[in-house]
Amino acid sequence: MQDIAAKLKIIDERIKEAAEACGRKRDDVLLCAVSKTRTPEEINIAIDAGVTDIGENKVQEIMDKFDAVKPVRWHMIGHLQTNKVKYIIDKVAMIHSVDSFKLAAEIDKRAGSKGIVMDILLQVNSAQEESKFGISLDETESLIKEILEKCENVRIRGLMCVAPKADDPQDIKIYFSQVKEQYDRFGRIEHERLDFKYLSMGMSHDFPVAIEAGSNLVRVGSAIFGERDYSKQK
Repeated sequence: MQDIAAKLKIIDERIKEAAEACGRKRDDVLLCAVSKTRTPEEINIAIDAGVTDIGENKVQEIMDKFDAVKPVRWHMIGHLQTNKVKYIIDKVAMIHSVDSFKLAAEIDKRAGSKGIVMDILLQVNSAQEESKFGISLDETESLIKEILEKCENVRIRGLMCVAPKADDPQDIKIYFSQVKEQYDRFGRIEHERLDFKYLSMGMSHDFPVAIEAGSNLVRVGSAIFGERDYSKQK
């Protein structure tokens, strides 16, 4: 089994270096360890090593692992279909991938049925890649307004994006910076269900650049757990 604890120490140090390079502290950046295709045993090793937040891309994986994993904050970070919201609404602390009012409305409905308010992030596709989900930069304001008007059981906590792959992560910093500008703009609005705290940007290959651009939540998987075996994924 991979030395997960040792890899976590390396990631933690890299986060610290990236944060301090732009005048912030290590504690200003939340690490969400992405555990897709990983076993509960591997996830529990990461938790024992200090991980407090776990991210999953698939609803089924959350359901399969939930009872076997030690207490931790779960994040739904992958594309979420409306018909699967009901399965995780009482299991996750936050949903990162809200990219339509239809999805927000379903989250609102299911959260209301459980008597909770669900924290969400709006997924912004700043590079407008057809292969990725997410709203455009121009659509952010209208979606925020509609959710605030109609979804009483949803709280918007910030924005999320997945930047294009690049040999040099500096080449994609512009896409992170564009989302940071939106984050700053809407984060100044005062509303009981608009409480911007998280800018979820950066993964294993580009998180230092994302932190440099302003990210305060990074989603790191393979750099912690090793390369994935997708044959294990449901």
